[in-house]
Amino acid sequence: MQAPLFRNRITALFGIRHPILLGGMHQLGRSGVVAAVVNAGGMGFITPRSFDDLAAYRADLRRCRDLTGGQPFGVNLTISRRPGFNRDAPAWIAIALEEGVRHFESAGTSPEEIVGPIHAGGGVLLHKCPSVRHALTAERLGVDAVALVGMEEGGHPGANQLPTFVNGAVAVQRLRVPVVLGGGIGSGRQIAAAMALGAEGVVMGSRFMVASEVEMHAAVKQRIVDLDEHGSIAILGTLNDTWRVMANGTAREVQRMEAEGARRHEDFGDLILSTRTRERVYRDGQVDEGIVSLSPAAGFADAIEPAGAIVARLVEEARAAMQALQQRCAGAEMAAA
Repeated sequence: MQAPLFRNRITALFGIRHPILLGGMHQLGRSGVVAAVVNAGGMGFITPRSFDDLAAYRADLRRCRDLTGGQPFGVNLTISRRPGFNRDAPAWIAIALEEGVRHFESAGTSPEEIVGPIHAGGGVLLHKCPSVRHALTAERLGVDAVALVGMEEGGHPGANQLPTFVNGAVAVQRLRVPVVLGGGIGSGRQIAAAMALGAEGVVMGSRFMVASEVEMHAAVKQRIVDLDEHGSIAILGTLNDTWRVMANGTAREVQRMEAEGARRHEDFGDLILSTRTRERVYRDGQVDEGIVSLSPAAGFADAIEPAGAIVARLVEEARAAMQALQQRCAGAEMAAA
C-alpha cells in the first residue's frame, strides 16, 4: 500500500489516502472502475445515468460496496438543464443514502435543491463548477467542497473560456471551502502542480477511460491509447452547449453541420444521442460512430491497464515531481547563500 500522497481537507472529507477523485463518467461510471479507484486510495463516483432503471442502479451500489469491502465511495448527480431529465434525481439521492453512500459529486445546474437532502442524510457534497462565480454561489448554498474545471474538461465545461490552472489560481484566493481542479489533468506532474497552486485535490475522468475495469469495447480504449494531446475537439459551442469530445468521424460531422448553420439539438438527429454512443461505440467498438466525451488528458494514457495501476503511477509521478521541486528550491537557496 502506497503511503498517503497528501493529507488535507479533501482526504479527510472523503476518507481517502490520495487526493485523486474519479469524476462521474456518463454510461461508464459503474462499480468496477469506481471500486478499483477506491481500493487504490482515491474516491470514485458511480453515475446513476449509466443505468436503465433505479433497480439496476441500486444493485450496482451494492456491488460496489462488496468490491470495496465497505470503504466509502460516491455517487455523481449530473443535473440537466433540459426539462424532464431530472425526474429521478430525488430517487438517486434517497437510494444512495439508503445503501450507505455519504459522498456525492454534482454537476450541471445549481445544487440548491440537493444540498438539503444530502446533508439531512448525513452526506457531503462536492459541486463541480465552470467558473469562480458559480463556485462562490455553490459555497453560499452550503456545499462542502467545489471542483473548478477549465475549458479543457472532457464533456461539458460550460461557457467557460479559461483553462484549468487560471480558474484554479483565482479560486483558491476567493473560496473558503476546499477546492479541487479538473480538466485536462492526466499526469502526476499536473497533480503536484495543482497542489502547489493551492488546490487540495484533482478530479479526473479521461485518464481512466483506458482502465481495464471500464465496461467499454477494447477498440475504443486502443484508439484513446493511440491519441496524443490533440485528440479532442469542442462541438456545439454555437448552441451554448460546448462539449469536448474525441476527434472522430461523428464529431467532425457535427462540426460540419454547425458550420452550415445547425442551431438546435434536433438538427443533429441521432448523431449526438447517448444511446447511439452506448450501442455503436462502447458496445460494438465502432469508434467513429458516436460522440465520446474526452479531454486532452487522454494523451497521457499509454496503455490499457487496471485503474489501480493508473492511480499508483499518478501518485509516484506526483511524489517525484514534488521532491524534484524541493531539491531545486534547496539548491537555489544554497546558491544564494
